[in-house]
Amino acid sequence: MNGRIEKRLPTSVCVYLAALEEPRAPERTLTENVSPHGVRVISQRSWRSGEESLVTFLTGEFPQVGKVIYCVPKAGDRFCLGVEFPTRTVKWGEHSSD
Repeated sequence: MNGRIEKRLPTSVCVYLAALEEPRAPERTLTENVSPHGVRVISQRSWRSGEESLVTFLTGEFPQVGKVIYCVPKAGDRFCLGVEFPTRTVKWGEHSSD
């Protein structure tokens, strides 16, 4: 089967993004779109496909461990990451800044 199973919603949520290897060095950033098992998030650095990440809501909730599926350049020396949450479902409506 190819393609997405879950619909993505264009939602901007403030989060902390960190590499699982360096969880004490997070960057504060925004999501571009979300789904129950993933997120597209903006980063200041390039990530490797398969790299593990921590996405934490600014409300201080338990971080979501994810796996980087893709990383593509974005204007202004930024990158867009596709991060999958394979073991948890995220209820983004509770965190939306819309």
